[in-house]
Amino acid sequence: MEKFTRLTGVAAPLPITNIDTDMIIPKQFLKTIKRSGLGKALFHEMRYNEDGSENPDFVLNKPQYRNASIIVAGDNFGCGSSREHAPWALLDFGIRAIISTSFADIFYSNCFKNGILPIVLPKEDVDKLMEDAARGANATVTIDLERQEITGPDGGTIHFDIDPFRKHCLLEGLDDIGLTLQKRDRIAAYEKKQAETMPWL
Repeated sequence: MEKFTRLTGVAAPLPITNIDTDMIIPKQFLKTIKRSGLGKALFHEMRYNEDGSENPDFVLNKPQYRNASIIVAGDNFGCGSSREHAPWALLDFGIRAIISTSFADIFYSNCFKNGILPIVLPKEDVDKLMEDAARGANATVTIDLERQEITGPDGGTIHFDIDPFRKHCLLEGLDDIGLTLQKRDRIAAYEKKQAETMPWL
């Protein structure tokens, strides 16, 4: 998993409440178990018209937001089913951080496991960042995970809280497999001991 230390990028405003995982990645795209290639289906029903053409009014289709790496969203982002394809699609598009007042629990956890930083802030802070994001290509925001600070385009900073263990995992690029492999020596020693004491297993 790619480490998350410091991110500077364009923030896209998505002031919609209760964006569920089916809106993030519709069910017809869940057939794959590959994490790549899902970015083109991100927010599919909002990004594309019925004939397959792009909806020019959707924020991520606008020229100034096509390379956005941060989303500033409405309340309760990621609700609905627990599909891990949702953070896969966001990451494949290039989104590394999402800022909202609240997240659905399973989606929130899945973000950390896939290298995405979900940040919970009070409504007044989200509203301010939403206004900043509305500036388009000038909406450059910097997120410093080590310092737990967001710096807006005007230079103002906002502090955010994060669980220390999840912060450590993002800084070190550790998903569940990476955490397990940190104990590979102990696992190998256990397996060796088992083979010696219980060779019939």
